This record gives sequence, structure tokens and C-alpha cells, in this order.
Amino acid sequence: MHETQPVSTQESYKKVRSILVSQPKPERSPYYDLEKKYGLQIDWRPFIHVEPVTEKEFRKARLRPDDFSAVIFSSNHAIDNYFRMCEEMRVKVSAEMKYFCLTQTIANYLQKFIVYRKRKVFVGSRRIEDLENSLKKHKTKEKFLLPCSNLGSLPITSYLTTNGYDYQEAVMYKTVASDLSNLENVTYDILVFFSPLGIESLFTNFPDFKQNDTRLAIFGNSTAKAVTEKDLHINIKVPAPGITSMAMALEKYIQVANAN
Repeated sequence: MHETQPVSTQESYKKVRSILVSQPKPERSPYYDLEKKYGLQIDWRPFIHVEPVTEKEFRKARLRPDDFSAVIFSSNHAIDNYFRMCEEMRVKVSAEMKYFCLTQTIANYLQKFIVYRKRKVFVGSRRIEDLENSLKKHKTKEKFLLPCSNLGSLPITSYLTTNGYDYQEAVMYKTVASDLSNLENVTYDILVFFSPLGIESLFTNFPDFKQNDTRLAIFGNSTAKAVTEKDLHINIKVPAPGITSMAMALEKYIQVANAN
């Protein structure tokens, strides 16, 4: 397969009746339109989930949230588990705490836990670099805490280390494989994956998985790398020229595969 094509070979075009998406079922999705338009069965099942780190586990790291004057949030999970851990440790969050949120969505979610004041909440658009100006203003004043999962936050820690910030990672939750044992005898024409962890979960649950006629729809280069490392075949890859979403790529494939 040429890497710029959304599908691999003509041999991969087999009729599609069922699709499993390895994510939680959303309220609204373009997949629902595909389901109706082509008479498909589209099921949703998260292959990974988040579990909290217990207070007892967290204490082993010898960290206290109140030893820090600023927090960097990269996700809603980070917010949930930061405030959960503070509550379990009976730590009172200072009214002067500074919050650095990677996106506006994360900042909006933060309002569930604090009284929102611009002077203490700083918002980026996607990456840690988007917060550079705000971070620099507080570099010498603040000690930063980075709540994260067991997978860490490499782009963020790399930036903070390179630029000499006083910070500490705090693993407060874990991303783990979900139990998929009840899917063992269920087969789908297409499996849709969005992360390397989804592929890892597939083999954690089904170590002897064989692709056979199952087609794999893959989002992103890191996910594609995880697939090829397992000697599996990628049938649909996103993004591709003119194809920016998985729903678009699936429809393009189905139009050809179900034409006969």
C-alpha cells in the first residue's frame, strides 16, 4: 500500500456489514449517518479506560499537591484526579493556585471545581508551546505540578525540562486495557482504532488474534506503527490526501466495497 492512500489493495475491498469502533459511544456522530445510509451495524466499545491511582499508591511518590503553586492540566481526567486526590489527602487547594490548561475545553471543565478567575487560569489552544508566554511570566515564581497517567506526558515534560521549569510529574490515574472477553465470539468486518493502546488492548484480551478477513481502519502514524509491529494489515488509514476524518475514509471504502 502506498502510504498516501486511504485503502490498501483492491483485494481488501470486501463487503462491509458490521463495524466495531474502539471508543465509547457518543451522543452525536457522523457514524450514525453511515449506519443508516448503508444499512450497517456499528457498535461502540472502548478498548481502554482510565482507573484512578489510590491515595495509598500516590503517597509512595512522596508528593503533596499543596507543595506546588501551579498546576498544568492536559485533560479532563487530570482535573478529575487532581481534585479527587486533594480531597482524599485532605489537602486544601489554595485560592492563589495558578492553573495552566492546554485547551479552552479543559479550562471550561475546570469551572466544575473552582471559581474561574482570569488572573489565575491560563489557556492554550492545543500544545504546551501555546502557553509559552504565560508560563514564562511565572517561571521564576511558581513550582509546577503535572497530573498525568501512567503513560506520562512526554511532549509537556520535554518542553518543561528543556526550558528549565521547576516541575514534577504526578501519576494520579492509569490508562489500562478494558476487559473485552465477551467479544471473543463476535466478529466484525471492520475494526476501527485511534491509538496504539487500542491495539495493545486487542492483544491483551486476544493474544492469538488473527486478522483473516477483518479489515483494520487506523487513525494516525503511531497507531499504524503499532499495527505493523503486530504484522497486521492496514486496510484504511487516516489522515490521507483529501480525507481528514475516519468517517469520511470509511464511507469512501464502503462505497467501493458494497457497490456489488
